[in-house]
Amino acid sequence: MKSFFKTMLACLAAVLVAGFLFIFGLVSLIGSVASAGSGNEGIKENSVLMLDLNGTLSERADENPLASLMSDDMKSYGLEDIIASIKEAKNNPDIKGIYLQAGAMDASLASLEEIRDELASFKESGKFVVAYGDQYLQELYYLATVADKVIVNPEGSIGWHGLAAQPVFFKNLLEKVGVEMQIFKVGTYKSAVEPFIATEMSDANREQITEYAGSIWNEMVNAVAQSRGISADKLNEYADRYMDFCQAEEYVECGLADTLLYKDGVLDYLKALAGTGNDGKLEIATLEDVKEKIETDNILNNAGKGKIAVYYAVGDIDGSTSADEGINSKKVIKELRELREDADVKAVVLRVNSPGGSAYGSEQIWREVVLLKAAKPVIVSMGDCAASGGYYISCAADCIVANSTTLTGSIGIFGMFPVAEKLLKEKIGLDFDVVKTNKLADMGSFARSFRPEESAIMQNYVNDGYDLFLKRCADGRKMSVEDIDKIGQGRVWTGNKAKELGLVDEIGDLDKAIAIAAQRAGLDEYSVNSYPEESNFMTKLLEGDQEDYMETAFRKAMGDYYDCIRFVRNIQDCDNIQARLPFELIIE
Repeated sequence: MKSFFKTMLACLAAVLVAGFLFIFGLVSLIGSVASAGSGNEGIKENSVLMLDLNGTLSERADENPLASLMSDDMKSYGLEDIIASIKEAKNNPDIKGIYLQAGAMDASLASLEEIRDELASFKESGKFVVAYGDQYLQELYYLATVADKVIVNPEGSIGWHGLAAQPVFFKNLLEKVGVEMQIFKVGTYKSAVEPFIATEMSDANREQITEYAGSIWNEMVNAVAQSRGISADKLNEYADRYMDFCQAEEYVECGLADTLLYKDGVLDYLKALAGTGNDGKLEIATLEDVKEKIETDNILNNAGKGKIAVYYAVGDIDGSTSADEGINSKKVIKELRELREDADVKAVVLRVNSPGGSAYGSEQIWREVVLLKAAKPVIVSMGDCAASGGYYISCAADCIVANSTTLTGSIGIFGMFPVAEKLLKEKIGLDFDVVKTNKLADMGSFARSFRPEESAIMQNYVNDGYDLFLKRCADGRKMSVEDIDKIGQGRVWTGNKAKELGLVDEIGDLDKAIAIAAQRAGLDEYSVNSYPEESNFMTKLLEGDQEDYMETAFRKAMGDYYDCIRFVRNIQDCDNIQARLPFELIIE
């Protein structure tokens, strides 16, 4: 017995020591990560701001130091931070120019459009913008053409080939495993359900994709044509040749690039522009350096000023069980109510970047926006997309601002119910019986299809949801329900077309929305505060949130198929009635 207790105590001591060492190591690791990002010595004289475009671009950065420790190059960048840093660089006398280093960035065109416009504004200061890339992805080439000089590696490439949309269809796969999707929808163009019930695009969906893809491509071509001095016809001719695999010299010959240099040559060129000479040291200011200065200045300069709140509503609406992933309607309602009750907040800019989601969640957020609007000005700024449920939560605002390439509209609704009768009975061999007190008590059973009477009930329910959606849009936009229906029916529009149709008031970026908010609130001086407040890495770690890094890695691995697979993965967690943008709207 004595031997037993000695062994047990020894094991217990070993566990305690190991636990202590683990905690000590974890704290040391976190400390080293934190200190690695805080070694900023300030922005030095004759610096060049480097924007290393390699990673993922979202509305706000998702800080995860563990990604760098695990040698992951998929850094998260926030559009908010990049825009603010370019503005700071424009006015900072120590920063002489901006260096765009094109890598592999996962970014939507509307976000890149905002960065491009901000870089164009930066150039008005007389400072330089230089772009360099080993291999320019097409979207990043579009961004880079705003630069004074576009440089390519002598063995590099430029992506220039046009746009294509390629939906993935699951119907045959579902049939093989014995699952069928029962669909109830309103909207000729409401195509989010097509992958589950068809093997190719409907004529209506093909029509809308053709139109908005063409519109987006024309925006890209016209912007590049103006910057590079090449006609739009010539650029389309180049795209038809698929320029990605040309010899680098040809890019210079046809005007897509200015010169060919290796990295050392680019650094010497930047030194000359910055005024340090080839023998001097090129002082690089990183995004983190500039962000730190901005944060310090904001603390010093914004005290006592009226606040304009920018509230970020990003992601699927109630599309996840996680309160921190996407737009959680309960959380958004609570935080918008707090902004409504905060007397220091004089106006709210609702930054919407969402393909939609739960129709019920969209309605609840819409109600809170209406209450907020009664208390203070509410301006919507649309990001990459604000469609379906994303448009639902936007339509009540005092003013809606969108980028020209924003995808919006998609005013429609659908219900989708999986039934696995063949899988459960024929393939697995399960049998079901039921006892019920009323005729339709077992409606919605996973083990059988809807009966005609039940289908009629569901279709009527979806019809009522669409009618309500039309009314919300009509009231918000001061249009008739009939006119909204004509441009509704689930159809997706670009920001430019949406403005023509009356769904959007202004074409512009977040800055324009903030300026309108200030004017509506009568503010000459104001501070801009972002909401919701972001949790730091340590808080996320202690709360046990381990999913962000894995989600980013999964997105990186799956590429074009990420949104499709994620939608399928979340079907069981989502409301059955959805106001959602077709998730195949990834164009490359």
